[in-house]
Amino acid sequence: MNSVISPVQQQALSIGQAALSKKALDLVILDVRELTSIADFFIVASGESERQVKAIANHIVKDISSEYHETPQIEGAGTSTWILLDYGNIIVHVFKTEIREFYSLEKMWADAPRVPLPELEQERLIGPRPGLRYQPNHHSTPLATRVR
Repeated sequence: MNSVISPVQQQALSIGQAALSKKALDLVILDVRELTSIADFFIVASGESERQVKAIANHIVKDISSEYHETPQIEGAGTSTWILLDYGNIIVHVFKTEIREFYSLEKMWADAPRVPLPELEQERLIGPRPGLRYQPNHHSTPLATRVR
């Protein structure tokens, strides 16, 4: 396995960490380079309310703008049930939980390998949050899932 991380993959990891720092749920980073030409990575995350979805998206935009000097094209900010941030090579989908379940993007891109976040960063950001558990990165398992 190639252990060299490309600049685009590093940016995808930074976006994932920014989302987790605002308590995003069920974060997945999908490597779609071999499946489509529209992007290299898709990032999918959830929030439990429209307010949280908007906060996650705004925090990603702020952090990535500061770190990478890039501003995405933004769709869906008016409704805050599904906000799409298009960074060109990285497309970020931040959903309200039930909207994400309805569209089920991960099933559409089931063949895409998942990119793990560095474990120490996951533990620091996820921490002992009630109702969540860390799951190792498997092809069909999100990084953190809500325990029902």
